[in-house]
Amino acid sequence: MAKMSVDDKLGLDLFHTDEHNPHITVNEDYDDMEEIRKVLLACPAGLYHYENGKVTFSHEGCLECGTCRVLSIDKVVKSWDHPMGGAGVQFRQG
Repeated sequence: MAKMSVDDKLGLDLFHTDEHNPHITVNEDYDDMEEIRKVLLACPAGLYHYENGKVTFSHEGCLECGTCRVLSIDKVVKSWDHPMGGAGVQFRQG
């Protein structure tokens, strides 16, 4: 059996997103670049972006690992909750 890359494994996961209720909200106007850099680099799915002086987050594709919550709660990350029932990631490959 051939080894799979991380991207190939992530491609097998299923994501059920709640378009109207993101489980993570960010402080778009947060300006401490050291804290912003931590979150940008730590997110394994690469869902945080910094453009035009604002931090943005796209909850579609979130692995719900909690890394951003641990690193930056009450800083870049305003709130972090588990997705509502039935929504979220379903891992399909170890």
